[in-house]
Amino acid sequence: MAAASVETGQWITIVVMAIALGMDAFSLGIGIGLRGIRLLDVLKVSFVIGLFHVLMPLMGMFMGQYVGALLGNVATLTGGALLVLLGGHMIFSSFKGPEMRSFDHRTLWGLLFFALSVSIDSMSVGVSLGLFATDLAFTVLMFGAFGGAMSVAGLLLGRRAGHWVGEYGEALGGIILLAFGIRFLI
Repeated sequence: MAAASVETGQWITIVVMAIALGMDAFSLGIGIGLRGIRLLDVLKVSFVIGLFHVLMPLMGMFMGQYVGALLGNVATLTGGALLVLLGGHMIFSSFKGPEMRSFDHRTLWGLLFFALSVSIDSMSVGVSLGLFATDLAFTVLMFGAFGGAMSVAGLLLGRRAGHWVGEYGEALGGIILLAFGIRFLI
């Protein structure tokens, strides 16, 4: 019974982290949507973001497992510290204000740059999670699904509505990651 409870808690933690990481794609998606985007481009951009949200944490997890084997008991503290730093950085970045992105999401390089910019934090979280024993397939699939789905939501919301949610999305994601990092440190 206790093992099932622990496993359920880990799954909930992964889903909440996936939502937090998807907030970046959501908020930047709103900004792109406000400039106008075709529905076909929404699907392309979201698919690539979802793919990057799978690949980046996967790379990070493999690096984290290697580092975890080297560090031993210090791995949990290191992973927690990385989440605290990443969450703090996301919160800080959200207060810098909206920056005009000077790339075209319709070009291959613009699309890759956008997907990389919203997925790079997934790699850092992947390193942290690689230090812990976690279900690899479930984790990366949740990161990819939520990254792609939240980018669709952001792009469509931006296409339809205003910019007020985008200002708070990254800060909320940072607060969630910061809280999980502190939980691992305590």
